[in-house]
Amino acid sequence: MANLPAQVARPIYDREAQAVGIVHIGIGAFHRAHMAWYTDAAMNAGDRDWAITGVSLRSPGVARQMNPQSGLYTVAEQSGEGSALRIAGAVRNVLVASEEPEAVIAAIASPTTRIVSLTVTEKGYCRDGQGGLDFALAHSLSFYYFVTQALLRRRDAGLSGLTLLSCDNLADNGAKLAALMRHYLERHEPDLVGWFADNCACPGTMIDRIVPATTDEDRAQIAEGLGGLADEACVVTEPFSQWVIEDRFAGPRPRWEAVGAELVADVAPYETAKLRMLNGAHSALAYCGLAAGHTYVHEAVADPALRALAERLMCEEAAPTIAAAPGQDLQAYATLLLDRFANPALNHRLIQIAMDGSQKIPQRWLETLAAQAAKGGRPCKAILTAIGAWIAHLRGANGGVDDPRAAELARAAASTDPVGALFGQGGLLPSEWSPAASDIAIITAAE
Repeated sequence: MANLPAQVARPIYDREAQAVGIVHIGIGAFHRAHMAWYTDAAMNAGDRDWAITGVSLRSPGVARQMNPQSGLYTVAEQSGEGSALRIAGAVRNVLVASEEPEAVIAAIASPTTRIVSLTVTEKGYCRDGQGGLDFALAHSLSFYYFVTQALLRRRDAGLSGLTLLSCDNLADNGAKLAALMRHYLERHEPDLVGWFADNCACPGTMIDRIVPATTDEDRAQIAEGLGGLADEACVVTEPFSQWVIEDRFAGPRPRWEAVGAELVADVAPYETAKLRMLNGAHSALAYCGLAAGHTYVHEAVADPALRALAERLMCEEAAPTIAAAPGQDLQAYATLLLDRFANPALNHRLIQIAMDGSQKIPQRWLETLAAQAAKGGRPCKAILTAIGAWIAHLRGANGGVDDPRAAELARAAASTDPVGALFGQGGLLPSEWSPAASDIAIITAAE
């Protein structure tokens, strides 16, 4: 690092002197550009002993990238004005659970560990169709197993409990994580249920930063900015970042609020706005943008018809269903989101956003549709149009479908009544929204 160009920011703390305080499960690009980035900033601001041990549950890819670099990696904030590079030093090492399960359990059980955080995507929570725990999926390579085994050791050693911190786009993620952990413990370790309730905490969070998949072109540009040094673990992102956290921890935590995070009593208004406005518009742009022949988000939002669709979804359909917190300006938020979507430097692929639609659509679209129907609101033409584009996607309009329920979704989309098979009574995506005849007409016209 001493030989890096002067304009590259770097850690100003002694990395080797920091104990590991966080074990993070699911150490992909988003974590490196978000929570690890905040934690690095907190240690730059004087916090100590919050180094991170990352865990990949199955794939060794990230470990192969980061461990030879001692956990160091570059965060490139890109915009139309250029790129700002910062070396982040919070990550100490990466373990691969499928290769070294004992090391993962030992890391979580370590006396210095206070927080276990998660970015495992919606499908990583192993939920069944009703939102409960699918025990067949929550097997010995799920995070439930590793956390439970470590909690047993902590209890038996007289150590403190842990804060389990979900950093995934899952509505009410803290409460859902607590309930799912309880279900797992009731099945596998019932004697631990009471100890978990008394000694652990699962705060809710809202996370927001656009982090597209890193490309070879990105790596080449970053290497040039590093004076010729290759970085296999680099991430690219936007200048904007937001993290809202329920201030309810089981023990010590970094002073994330000193470096831009918001610690609040209730995350719900921020989370609902993000899921229904940002994520809802993102998914609509993904399916409708792919149908229109676009590849990237900034291309889709530059299409006047799609920009109008995203704006309608956010301002006319989603925003009226959200009980905003004091000072939370939803119209200004929508304007900010459109500006972020238009960032030409990110190259955020629509097909990446289109992944795992069955896990995302309930909270991004169906909750808005149900809320509007409950208050007798106008038909949500933007969301219904996007649903039609999703059904076409399920039929293979954009190539292969990357979704944990791809096979059954494809069968439903190809049926004589796809709307009923997907959203009707007994459909694959049950919700409080029941499609009316007028809704079905809009969806069918968009397929």
